Amino acid sequence: MRGRTMSIAIEASAFASAEPIISGAEMYRLGLEASTMGEIGDVDLITAHMWFNLAAMQGNLEARAYRAELAGEMTAEDIADAQRRAREYLASHRPLARA
Repeated sequence: MRGRTMSIAIEASAFASAEPIISGAEMYRLGLEASTMGEIGDVDLITAHMWFNLAAMQGNLEARAYRAELAGEMTAEDIADAQRRAREYLASHRPLARA
């Protein structure tokens, strides 16, 4: 039992030090940016899908539509990669405190 309590304390500590999750609007903006011009001047559909997926989870309907449109241009492996990246983002970030 003691080991389990310690594990929870470590997880809580990691959670407290995690970066906050950015807003759905910012996620949507990043998805638009990645879908039009990546860091090296190319479109990055995997990153765009990841951001649109995260924004859609925040309730952004436009992101949901763009995500579906991108999925039609991506392989199943690319979509799985984008979904994995979205899960990793959520695992390493914490929700913003609401007032």
